Amino acid sequence: MDGNKLSFETEVIHGKYFSQEHQASLVPPLYQTSTFIFDTAEQGEKRFAGTEAGFIYSRLGNPTVKILEDKIASLENGEAALAFSSGMAAISAALIELTKTGDHILCSQGIYGCTFDLLRLLNEKYKIEYSFSQMNTKEELKNQIHTNTTCIYIETPINPTMMLVDLEMVASVASEMGIPVVVDNTFCSPYLQTPVSLGCEVVIHSATKYICGHGDVIAGLVVGKKDFIKKMSQTTQKDIGGVISPFDAWLLLRGLKTLPIRMDRHCENAKILYEFLKDHPKIQKIYYPGDDRHPGFPIMKKQMKKPGGMISFTIKGTKETAQAFMNQLKLIKLAVSLGDPETLIQHPASMTHAVIPIEERIKMGIEDTLLRLSVGLEAWEDIKADLEQALDNI
Repeated sequence: MDGNKLSFETEVIHGKYFSQEHQASLVPPLYQTSTFIFDTAEQGEKRFAGTEAGFIYSRLGNPTVKILEDKIASLENGEAALAFSSGMAAISAALIELTKTGDHILCSQGIYGCTFDLLRLLNEKYKIEYSFSQMNTKEELKNQIHTNTTCIYIETPINPTMMLVDLEMVASVASEMGIPVVVDNTFCSPYLQTPVSLGCEVVIHSATKYICGHGDVIAGLVVGKKDFIKKMSQTTQKDIGGVISPFDAWLLLRGLKTLPIRMDRHCENAKILYEFLKDHPKIQKIYYPGDDRHPGFPIMKKQMKKPGGMISFTIKGTKETAQAFMNQLKLIKLAVSLGDPETLIQHPASMTHAVIPIEERIKMGIEDTLLRLSVGLEAWEDIKADLEQALDNI
C-alpha cells in the first residue's frame, strides 16, 4: 500500500463504492429500473439540460452501472469509464467516436475477427481506412502513420497469436503526433496490465471475459479521459444505445471482487500447462507470453504483471488433425470466449476469426492447425491429463 492508495486486491473490493450513499448496503444494490422520477417538472428540465446532476433513464445512466464504471476507471488508472452491452458495442462506440469519413485507423497486426469485420464495415459504408502494422520499432510505426490517421488500435497480447506490442513505445510515437492509442486489454484485465499507465488514452474490455469470470454476462467497458467519456456517453452510446443492463453491471461488480485470485490461478495453471505442451512431440509451435523464446517475452516482462492465462499452439498435421484432437477432449470444453472457470478451447481459423479472409489470416499467423486454449481454474493435473489423452489419441 503506497500512501493513501489501496493495493489492487483491496481496491477491487472496496474502491469507489460508498455504502452510506446506498442505505448502508454492504453489497452494491441492483437498481433494476428503466426510469427515474423527478420531484418537479423544473428538476426534469434541469437534468435534461445537464445543469443538475441526477439520473433520468437507465439508457443514460444508472446507479449500479455508475458504481461499475467508477470502479473500472480507478482500476485502469483512468479518469472515467462507460459500460456497454458487449465488448463489440464498446469497440464500435470508441472507434466511431474517434473517426469520421476519410480518416484512417492503424491497427496491430492481429485483431479479433469481429473487430476486423467492423473495420471492413466502416470502410465500405463510411470510407474510413484501416491498415495493419507489426509495430516493432518507432521507425516502422512512424512510416505507417498516415496524414489522416486519427487513432492507433492495439490488441496485446494479440488474439489468438499471443504476439505483444510495446505500448510505451507506441504511446511515445503517438503522443508526438497527437494521435490517441486505443488498447483492447481483454486478455490481461487491469490486474495484469494498465495501458493508461504506459501512456495510452483509451482502454477497452470485453468484460464478458476475465472481469466477469463466470461465463454468464455479455458486456463491454471503455476507459478514458473525462472529456472523451462524457462526449461518447452523450453521443455514440446514447444514440446508438448499446448500454449494459443494471443486472449485468451488478454481476460484473460481483465478479470483479475475485479478479486477482482468479487471475493468479489462471496464470499458474497456464504456466504449468505450457511446460507440458512446449516440447510435446505432437505440438508444432506454441505461443505463450511467458515463453522466454517468445519474441514478445521482454515486452511481457516490462508491461505485464504475469504472462496471463491464454496459450495458443499448432498441432502437427492438418486442420482435420487439429479438429480430431479437439473432439477427443473430455474435460476441456469446445467453446469460444475465454476467462471462464472452465478451460475452453477453440479453432480460430474456423470460429472466432473465420470472417477474416484467408490471406489476411495467414499474415496474422492464424494457421489452420492453430488452437487457442483459455486455461481455467480446475486442478492443473486434470487439465493436463485431458490434453495428454487427447494428444495420445491422434
